[in-house]
Amino acid sequence: MRRSQLRLFAGLMLIGPAGLFLAASAAGAAQVTPAEVEPSHLLPPPPAPGAARAKAELAEVKAIMAAATPAEVAAARKDDGDEKPDLFQVALGPSLDLAKLPLTTKLLNEVAEEEDPGSKPGKDYFHRDRPWIVDASLTPCVPGKPTQAHASYPSGHATRAFSMGVVLATLVPQKAGAVMARAAEFAENRIVCGMHFRSDIVAGQELGTVIALSLMQKPAFKADFDAAKAELAQAAR
Repeated sequence: MRRSQLRLFAGLMLIGPAGLFLAASAAGAAQVTPAEVEPSHLLPPPPAPGAARAKAELAEVKAIMAAATPAEVAAARKDDGDEKPDLFQVALGPSLDLAKLPLTTKLLNEVAEEEDPGSKPGKDYFHRDRPWIVDASLTPCVPGKPTQAHASYPSGHATRAFSMGVVLATLVPQKAGAVMARAAEFAENRIVCGMHFRSDIVAGQELGTVIALSLMQKPAFKADFDAAKAELAQAAR
């Protein structure tokens, strides 16, 4: 894990999964409201085009892409097309097979569905160019796919990975370190893939965490959370 990945990850581990869930106690529905996750209120603006920090972030993207091995590019390409709960299977291990855990998968899919309403307003508001728009010499790892050329900030993939990751780490505290490391790796692969800058994925980490905490404040979500927790406890026996 690169040092720049560790900032939010370390903070989450200091809080701990139990602390995250203890912070969640208010009433409401199972979905977050726009006001709870409004990116223009929650996130700082990305670096201005042409600013020193923007140039440094572009240089970092180019360096990471140039240094990536074929295996790392293949992993980034796979993550580009897989935003489902199974992205965490490697962190859970064979004893907790998500294919055999329908309640847990259902819960994580509920979380995933909140990503687009959370990140899309931010993409529309900040309207940041993707790396391959800023520098036409860059080729994303999925060259036939790139769309939303001005939707770099925040990263939707990072938002989704961290929203699901925080909930899953709270469900399975004994796997929390591996789960959050996988969320960080998934987010980092957006740079390997040439789709995002560093501040895009950091913003996604922050927004995803807010989405998770907001969901865990909802009684309807709490009911599904408890069902998934019981299912996981049974599978771990």
